[in-house]
Order: sequence, then structure tokens, then C-alpha cells
Amino acid sequence: MRAFLLRRLASLAVALFAASVAVFLLVRAVPGDPARLLVKNPTPERITAIRARLGLDRPLPIQYGLWLKNVIGHGSFGESVVTGRDVKEDLARTWPATIELALVALFIATVAGVWLGVFCARHAGTWKDALGTTASLVGLSVPVFWLGLLAMLLFSLKLGWLPAGERGGLDHLVLPALVLATIPAAFVARITRAAVLETLGKDFIRTARAKGATERAVLYRHAMRAALVPIVTMIGVEFSYLLGGAVLTETVFAWPGIGRYITTAVLARDYPAIQGALLVLVAMVLAANVVVDVLHYGLDPKLRQ
Repeated sequence: MRAFLLRRLASLAVALFAASVAVFLLVRAVPGDPARLLVKNPTPERITAIRARLGLDRPLPIQYGLWLKNVIGHGSFGESVVTGRDVKEDLARTWPATIELALVALFIATVAGVWLGVFCARHAGTWKDALGTTASLVGLSVPVFWLGLLAMLLFSLKLGWLPAGERGGLDHLVLPALVLATIPAAFVARITRAAVLETLGKDFIRTARAKGATERAVLYRHAMRAALVPIVTMIGVEFSYLLGGAVLTETVFAWPGIGRYITTAVLARDYPAIQGALLVLVAMVLAANVVVDVLHYGLDPKLRQ
């Protein structure tokens, strides 16, 4: 396990470095000059001064080197053009909201997806299976932003049951978490159904039935235990999706997380904010993948051999 973890951490460092290069270059590909956006009455002299202050007049390799040096040496992503604060301070205010939303959505997606997948596998070939499979297909097809707007229209404006946006108590979290969990729940349901059906055809399941085990015991004690590996893998992948999908959901529901922060930074051409926020998101996704690999290693004896 120690050697496996060291290898994964080494690959994590390499992937994070490659991601930092990609993020830096992609941000520079965003059209528009941030120096012009900061000046109300732009003149060539003022624009030149702003570009010099932001370091935009230097070659790209030097800009990247200075930025990476600040990130590694000082833990600083630079000063936000919009807020005037260190991006690190802005991210410290926004990432807890994103993690909160993603974890609640992951919990909903896991519970709903596993339940629906087991339900479909238990009633495979019947109308119940067809109904559950159709529901998961609909969940995969509905765009998140459209579902969010529809949910706000119905539950907030028409019925008045839940608030339409902003972060607050539990009632503020319900709508964005449910909307964000829709697509992951559908994926988990389909993977769970396939994994459970495959496991139910194995020899040890027939042996358990021959020994007199009930169908409930066969399903939950034997089949589910063997089907955990692909399910856990999919849940980890979906957590990565939730972090990325939170950009749209947070924008629709005005949720003060990293996703909304990135949207505001992109519109303002705020290079330091975009770079810092994207790099933090990439680090979260890579860390989640490492956790999933470790869980996969612990659950699957074949990997340990």
C-alpha cells in the first residue's frame, strides 16, 4: 500500500504541474485585454502602465515562472484584478461553499443512484426496470442550467417552498444540491445496475442460493459487496464532475462558491483569479482520484496481488 500510495502521489505531482501549464496557457487564450478593462478612459500610456504592473508586458515563460514561483514558494496566486485582494484570500472564502454543495450533492447522488440501480437490478426485465432505466436516461439528458431555472420557477416563484438562491441555511442548499446531483445520480444508477446484474450471475451467488440464503441476503450481503469496486470508482469520478459542474449551478443559483468566482473572473479577464481558482479545482479533482484509487486498491484483492 505504501509503494502504491507513493506512486500515486508522484503521478499527482506530475499531473498538477502539467495542469498548471495548461491553465496558464488557456487563461492567456481568453480574448480581451484586462488592462483595458481596468481603465475607464484608456490611453496608451495608462494601458502600458497597467500591463507593466500586472506583468503582462513580459514573455510568457517569464510570466509563468514568476507565477509558479509565487505559488510554490509563498502560496500566493497573485492579486485579483477585481477585488484587489490576494486570490488566496478570495478562494479561502469561496471554496468551503463549493465543497459543501458538492458533498451534499454527492451524498444525494450516491443514495439515490445506488437505490435506483439496485431496484432496477432486482426487477431486471420487468416494467419496473424499464421505468427506472428511463428515469436515469432522462436524468442524463436534462441540462443542469435548464433544470436549475425550472426548479427555481416551480419551487421558489410558483410554490414558494424554497429560496431561489444565495447561501444560507439548509433550505438554501436543497435546490442547488438536488439539481447538481441529477446527472451523477443517473450515472451511479446505471453503473450500479450493471455491476449488480453481472455479480448476480457469478458462481458464488448460485452457491449462496443453494445454501438457502434469502434473495435479500444474496443481493445485499453478497452481490453488493462484490459490486462495490465499480460503484466506488464511479462515485469518485462523479465527485470530480460535481466540482466542475458546480460552475453552472453556482451561477444559476448565485451560490458564492469557486464556480461563481471563476465566472466573474472570466468576464473581467482577471488572470490571477482564473489561474488560482482553476488550479485549486484541478488539485481537488486529482486528490479525489487518488482517494478513489486507494479505496479501489483496498477493495479489490487482485490489485494487491
